[in-house]
Amino acid sequence: MRQSQLFGKTLRESPKDEVSVNAQLLERAGFVYKTMAGVYDYLPLGWRVLNKINQIIREEMNAIGGQELLLSSMQPKERWEKTGRWQTLGEEVMYQFKDRSGRELGLAPTHEEALAEIALRTISSYKDLPLYVYQIQTKFRNELRAKSGLLRGREFLMKDLYSFHASKEDLDRYYKIADIAYRKIFERLGLKVYATEASGGSFTQEYTHEYQVLSEAGEDIIFYCDSTAGGCGYSQNKEVNQLKDGDKCPKCRQKIKSGKSIEVGNIFKLGTKFSEAVGLNYTDDKGQKHPVVMGSYGIGPGRIMGSIVEVCHDEKGIIWPENVAPFKIHLIELKPRDTADSGVKKQAEELYEKLLAQNIEVLYDNRDEHTPGEKFADADLLGIPVRAVISEKTLQKKGVEIKNRSEKESRIVSADELLKEFLKKSK
Repeated sequence: MRQSQLFGKTLRESPKDEVSVNAQLLERAGFVYKTMAGVYDYLPLGWRVLNKINQIIREEMNAIGGQELLLSSMQPKERWEKTGRWQTLGEEVMYQFKDRSGRELGLAPTHEEALAEIALRTISSYKDLPLYVYQIQTKFRNELRAKSGLLRGREFLMKDLYSFHASKEDLDRYYKIADIAYRKIFERLGLKVYATEASGGSFTQEYTHEYQVLSEAGEDIIFYCDSTAGGCGYSQNKEVNQLKDGDKCPKCRQKIKSGKSIEVGNIFKLGTKFSEAVGLNYTDDKGQKHPVVMGSYGIGPGRIMGSIVEVCHDEKGIIWPENVAPFKIHLIELKPRDTADSGVKKQAEELYEKLLAQNIEVLYDNRDEHTPGEKFADADLLGIPVRAVISEKTLQKKGVEIKNRSEKESRIVSADELLKEFLKKSK
């Protein structure tokens, strides 16, 4: 991609109405555009990041048997009345309205009711179980405080997986599998998470698990056993525990710490609440009917994107983990302004074409109207993992100046060495 053709430009200053770091940097860098509080448009750079996050999620969900589908956002009132959530969620959470015929409808904040109802056509026997389906779909929630950028939205993407089982024991088995898959997802995304015991709320009396990232931008407080300091990684949400700083970990007896955190995912054992409400039963091998046991497993891709920015940035801009960066390399051409081009553009164009030919994702800053300082500032703001500069200086040294975004020092390598490094990484 030539940066001169990129839809979306960087801003010198942060938007005045943004208070969160993730919203400030993502808007300044041209990844998102704010439509209103809690509602963001993803521009080409942001969409590339989001797609990479979604792809990692898809791969791990498919690996544990998930089948992807897509459900409607618009939901009839009758479906939600069966579980009582039309009233309990109400307009404080769920956007509710009437169509032209007077029928009451809502925009789904989640899809337990919908999946349970649809499953009536698929599940009738124990032979049909277990089943696992998921979607990555737009959700709507009428949030009171939508002031945290991508961390708390009124319109947002969610990956929600639902599992259907013949017994609680089988749900427990899959719950552990899903937990491992979630840990893999966050590791691949470059996020250090704590699988945190939390309240099941209205869903279940059992503990659920939230996946929390330590950050001052978070709204939760967790007590955790610091795995980076030799602890076991045990964690509980403040809402369910009686621990305090300095207490001993109930698992390994190391000192407990506390910190603010961002919830980036959760898993629930739903039991039979939703299946009983819609009459979702199966017949066992003896001909007896039982309600289907369900589980729910959520991840917010947009919230993940915002969380990455909150924990991966410096005073200059974003520092994307390699797996989710919009491009692998940011190629910058620095042509002299006051003299005839000495071959900088020619070499930059040649390297750009070589990178593309090897399917290496590259953003090429070929903009003529920007100074070197402006180009470097934009590169730091965008946060692409590797910056490669071609200038008169590098021509004299017969190479390319490369610098990792997370490091201070740069080095000169040949174009062939640069290609070899990236080809090795891609294998």
